[in-house]
Amino acid sequence: MTGTHDLQDEALRARFAVPHTLAVRPAQADPDLALVVEDQRAESFARLWRVGEAPGEELPFPVAVGAIIAGEGNGWIVDLADGGGSEVGSLVATSLDGSRRVDLTPGREPFVLRGLEASADGSLVLASIVDEQGYHLLAIPARPWGPASVVHHTAAEAWYGQPSADGRLASMDTTDHNPGVRRAAVSVFEVASGAPVAVLDDLPAGPVRAVRFSPEPGDERLLVATERTGYVRPAIWDPLTGERVDFEASDLEGEVIPLDWHAADGRILAVHVLDGVQRLLEFDERTRAHRVVRVGGSFANPDVADLHAFQWSSWYRRDGGVVALRSAWDVPLHAELIDRDGTVTVALPPAATPPGVPFTSRMVPSADGVPVQVWLGLPSGRAPLGTVLEVHGGPNLVFLDEYNPSAQAWIDAGFAYATVNYRGSVTFGQAFREGFWGSGGDREIDDIAAAVGWLREQGLGDPASTFITGASFGGHLTLLSLGRLPELFAGGFAHVAVADWEAAIAAMNPAVRGVWQTWVPPEAVARYSAVSYVDRVRGSAWINQGALDTRTPVVGVQRFVDEISARGGDVVLRIFDGGHEPTGLELLESEQRIMIELAHRTLDGRRWSDGAERPASAAGASSI
Repeated sequence: MTGTHDLQDEALRARFAVPHTLAVRPAQADPDLALVVEDQRAESFARLWRVGEAPGEELPFPVAVGAIIAGEGNGWIVDLADGGGSEVGSLVATSLDGSRRVDLTPGREPFVLRGLEASADGSLVLASIVDEQGYHLLAIPARPWGPASVVHHTAAEAWYGQPSADGRLASMDTTDHNPGVRRAAVSVFEVASGAPVAVLDDLPAGPVRAVRFSPEPGDERLLVATERTGYVRPAIWDPLTGERVDFEASDLEGEVIPLDWHAADGRILAVHVLDGVQRLLEFDERTRAHRVVRVGGSFANPDVADLHAFQWSSWYRRDGGVVALRSAWDVPLHAELIDRDGTVTVALPPAATPPGVPFTSRMVPSADGVPVQVWLGLPSGRAPLGTVLEVHGGPNLVFLDEYNPSAQAWIDAGFAYATVNYRGSVTFGQAFREGFWGSGGDREIDDIAAAVGWLREQGLGDPASTFITGASFGGHLTLLSLGRLPELFAGGFAHVAVADWEAAIAAMNPAVRGVWQTWVPPEAVARYSAVSYVDRVRGSAWINQGALDTRTPVVGVQRFVDEISARGGDVVLRIFDGGHEPTGLELLESEQRIMIELAHRTLDGRRWSDGAERPASAAGASSI
């Protein structure tokens, strides 16, 4: 038994020992230069990568996944200085050697970033920021650095400023036309004066979002993503003339999400997503025809309202070749170069992590018949010890075929691991993405129950050995499921969660407060809050909360912890030193080790809070 335990411990250490790539972000002023951000043992660091060559030396300072290359000679890294992960701070530029640091927003109250881009000519950086006064689009001269000016200000949610190639125009995804509803229009402004130029609004058919301006000097057209059909399609819009070209791709089901544009020869790079599975496509701007560039794994990880529209995505080189970023459940993020003649070369190899397990995908009908996607990975050569179901955060995120060391660590430990893309997930169409609106959690709970039901049909999902886990909104759903689906789960691992929406909304940062006040209005707070169902909770709960988190502050779970503990329930609260999205493999390994240990306690018939180290509240909940 000791030998088996030692082997499992060695496998766990190995799973989190090798740094791997989190994001690769090209310089807008030079798409043959990119910033490669790696998750390392302590935190994330970065290297500059001249595409086609080996990556350079590691930069001598930590770099977050949202940072960009900008400034004179592409010699600076622009990032948010937030004091260790709070997501609230100021914008700074740091020289590549770390010797110089410039505050780009002096005198401003601390803010949250919701967009950071540089112009193709390198002259300008646009920062979309949020503070207690609202949403602002800042223009910052970059050659040399100069004082920031406000291009646009609004009280309604707005994000993702995009500069034209010469920095003369700027777009922003805005909701002024329907405040409180996350259905964007694209507003274009003159940078120098802030004067409005034009607005592209597809409502009531659906939102439209800017992807990028043409990188060609003098070409003021804008590549956008529209949802006129209910599914994303590319379109090109000229805000100066109003001319618009839509790429209907009527022969394709599902979403066709534009990623990049090589306007010099009229080609658009896009990812086609059907039932959660991706293919990389290219469109001809003249004929509107498309071709398949690459299949297998994933080529972009989309978001709806975070620092960037994509956590990472493939792009065009200056000569029109494609840098295809690829990842799969068992293969870390890497880069392939696809030349104009179709030749494929691995240019940035995947990290040499231990071999992993590929996942299968299945569309499963929910209670109302709407299909939801379930990914599943199984240990080989043995019956699973139990099942772990993960629900993603957001909610406007998605589980895709992408490397996940935690998923592989669960499988290494002998558990089946599954994920569900519940109502609210992106890439399944507008109706699906908005399908949780106004339901008080019912749609998400239905979709989670449907996933567990399907797992049971596969001989998995025994309630005595099935656990649910998730981070952020996924942490909320983890705790909500323990109360609303108590018969399905033996326990839940909730990371940076919310259990009391009234307390959380009052304390969260302004970038997210507005949308949550809409999605969880006062009349829905009780139904949405896991704290309302504490008397129904049977399973154990482990809550892993960041001390610096301003999206899901600790106050949003404290009442749940106190009330479960007061009822004699089994709850553990762990507060780590970090914010909402911590990096560092050492921390992830620590969290994974705890979760696996707690799962084994359940299998052995023991409580999670037995033997925990110290009280976490006056009510006596524990930390481990």
